[in-house]
Amino acid sequence: MVYEKLGEQVFGTTGRLLVFGSTSLQNVGAMLSYLFIVKNELPNVLKFLVGIEDSTPWYLDGRFLLLVVVTMLIILPLCLLKNLGYLGYTSGFSLTCMVFFLVVVIYNKFKIPCPQDSVNGTSSSLHNTTSDDMCTPKYLTFNSKTAYALPTLAFAFVCHPSVLPIYSELRDRSQKKMQLVAHISFFAMFAMYLMTAVFGYLTFYGKVHSELLSTYTNQKDVLILTIRLAVITAVILTVPVLFFTVRSSIFELARKTKYNLLEHLTVTIVLLSLIDLLVIFIPSMKDIFGAIGATSANMLIFILPSSLYLKITQGNDALATQRLCVSLLFIVTRCLHDTKNIKHFLNTVCPIVPDSY
Repeated sequence: MVYEKLGEQVFGTTGRLLVFGSTSLQNVGAMLSYLFIVKNELPNVLKFLVGIEDSTPWYLDGRFLLLVVVTMLIILPLCLLKNLGYLGYTSGFSLTCMVFFLVVVIYNKFKIPCPQDSVNGTSSSLHNTTSDDMCTPKYLTFNSKTAYALPTLAFAFVCHPSVLPIYSELRDRSQKKMQLVAHISFFAMFAMYLMTAVFGYLTFYGKVHSELLSTYTNQKDVLILTIRLAVITAVILTVPVLFFTVRSSIFELARKTKYNLLEHLTVTIVLLSLIDLLVIFIPSMKDIFGAIGATSANMLIFILPSSLYLKITQGNDALATQRLCVSLLFIVTRCLHDTKNIKHFLNTVCPIVPDSY
């Protein structure tokens, strides 16, 4: 049971192709971003473990050797598994790593005093800002970066294409059981991310970075090094879950419903090889996020779910209020999507178009 089947039942072949394109592009983009983290962070962790501070030896080059080794030894065997249910154990371990990350963030809140200049290796210049001002939390802040929080919050809904494959793997599956799984999962993730954000902010206040780990500048802190390794491990173990969704979509598009070992092996190796090559040769994650954001993100997050809901509930007067809300959401996000694509096109053709357009 995959998302493409729902798209085909509602909108025919067009819906099937739209769902396939959006989910595949989004999940491949997510896998690329995760492997970028491995490529950039793992060499630094290993350099500290082997006691190297200056030059990077060839065997710690994250662009080639480490990425290939991690793919061959960890990611490929997990991606070759037949069913998504087997990845529950690795997902549980990945979740444990993120819980450890949360515990360390909370611990450092009470370990690192405020201001942190002399403790955390940051600059000691306070300019005209007093210690009390620096260490007073601001409960509501509006600035030029506030708008960037909205797509980040919306991006959390990208997980919904995985609901159908997860539902098909449940024992004695039912709508009530799936709702329980979804509610527990969403609440656990919400609590973890909320506590991480709150305690991370209360540790560094106005000096907190968008990437929380980079705010801990003491590279020789063993505890910080450990959570870096834990985050890398969690990221690596998340890739096979996304890969399973992409491979299932490819087989569904080709209407390969029966398991075939040779096809399974071929698609897995070819797709992983292409992803590794993209990670090696694409210079930065900004290029990936730009391409994904301008194409599949809004389609997958807002447009497809709302259009599918409107089509399925067509003629149901009992859901008139819900249909009205979804219709408004569809219209607004469609306009934003079109404006974003126009801006992206204009900036490509004529780079002088201002960002405030």
